[in-house]
Amino acid sequence: MVTRDALLTRWTETLRRHQGPGAPDPGPCGADLLTRWAEPQRRYHTTEHLAAVLRRIDDLAGHAADPDTVRLAAWFHDAVYRPEQSGNEERSARLAEVALPEAGVPDAVTAEVARLVRLTLTHDPAPGDTNGEVLCDADLAVLAGTPAEYAAYAAEVREEYAFVPDLVFRPARAAVLADLRDLPALFRTPLGRERWEADARRNLATELADLDG
Repeated sequence: MVTRDALLTRWTETLRRHQGPGAPDPGPCGADLLTRWAEPQRRYHTTEHLAAVLRRIDDLAGHAADPDTVRLAAWFHDAVYRPEQSGNEERSARLAEVALPEAGVPDAVTAEVARLVRLTLTHDPAPGDTNGEVLCDADLAVLAGTPAEYAAYAAEVREEYAFVPDLVFRPARAAVLADLRDLPALFRTPLGRERWEADARRNLATELADLDG
């Protein structure tokens, strides 16, 4: 299990590579983000998910035009997470647009982070958007776990929506999964397609069959 201190160290190292001279201490912004990622309504979208996405970005970094900007986007991509509300990606992007300039990050980097965060709504980056491909692949890699790992992930998502009755949750979850299934490719990076595509499609088919049943 990743520790808060280890994540904060990683955040500090990443942010400092984008800060100019005399920029603020990265610590307070990182601490605020980690507090958000540890909110009690989360079961899957936790610091463990954040750490997993960061590890996968490391694996895919050679494909990205700017891996450190993708890493910043990972920190913000679920920073606002309220299961009972829509628009979490937009709220997370707006948080980045406020927090990163205050932390001394250039406007161009801030804009790219916000764009990438918004992209996680659809996980459908345009061809050639290598930053978007890396972030989306890293975020979706959970779909390619072993059957037991995938079942645990699906159960955690259901816990986050425990307030939603089955008659509502099951068709809504199936619609989300069907949108992913219908993408021409779940993974856009060469490594992602090779490593995760087949297993992810198997897991999606299994859960969709269960939901339909």
